[in-house]
Amino acid sequence: MNLTRIRLVSLVALVCAFIPALVHGQGLISKQSFGEKNEIILKFSAEVNKAQAANVSNYSVIEEQDPDIRLELASAVPNYSGDGVTLHFKQPLNTAKTHVVTVSNLSGDVKTVVKVSKPYLGYLFSILISALLINNFVFTKYLGLCVFFGTSKRKTTAKGMGVVFTLVMVASAMMSWFFFNFILIPYNLNFLEIVVFIGLVSLTVQAVDTILRKVNPILFNSFGVYLVLVIANCVIIAVPLMMANNKFNLFETFMLALGAGGGFLLALYLMSSVSERMQFAKIPPTFKGLPIAFIVAGQFAMAFLGFSGLQIF
Repeated sequence: MNLTRIRLVSLVALVCAFIPALVHGQGLISKQSFGEKNEIILKFSAEVNKAQAANVSNYSVIEEQDPDIRLELASAVPNYSGDGVTLHFKQPLNTAKTHVVTVSNLSGDVKTVVKVSKPYLGYLFSILISALLINNFVFTKYLGLCVFFGTSKRKTTAKGMGVVFTLVMVASAMMSWFFFNFILIPYNLNFLEIVVFIGLVSLTVQAVDTILRKVNPILFNSFGVYLVLVIANCVIIAVPLMMANNKFNLFETFMLALGAGGGFLLALYLMSSVSERMQFAKIPPTFKGLPIAFIVAGQFAMAFLGFSGLQIF
């Protein structure tokens, strides 16, 4: 009986001694965020030993999706007050992914594990900006050039096609996300995704064709055959394929589709603005038509390279 009581008391004492250390370890880091392209900033809940905080061996950082690859630290720089540290890495970080930071030897023998990621609203906005500017489907991926060159001769036609294109892209992407997540995946029909996505795009274009024919016949006639070509446009198909490949949720798919459509509208408007000016320019006969259009598009593409590496969040 006495032996049992002694064991029970010892167990209670051990738990009481362990809980505070565990709580202190979990609460060691009060805030974490990305800094520059190769930095992670940690804010401690209390002042720590600066010498220990500056020891890079006390930190282990990995990407959540690649737990076997440990990221190399160049240095750890504590701040002046000793309640924070900035981790500098030898290579730029992919801030679009969640990073896992393990901190040891700063609070006894307890390890603290925290995850560092972008704010979700910032992540959604980064998807929008990426599809709109950084990875513009026309100027950086060279997709949809048939419709792009065919409807970018006048601003009115370009704006109308850009708006219609964006509406079709958003609507088809939303339906593609629903079919992919609730029909194709549950029934193991992923191999039919391209056929299903093209069918959904065709359904959306047909609906827009019917509505536009009744609402604005002049704009409908100005599109000509290019409205039908939207069905097989590679930009339209690229969005649901990227959604399926990256396993985006509904909000991320919407931002991707909106950014891709907005990027296409921007490309059409820029090209149509230059095309209207070129009608009064002295262009050599051999460069008139598509040759000068390709040259201008190439110049726009080089200009859009300036957005490469842009990070807002």
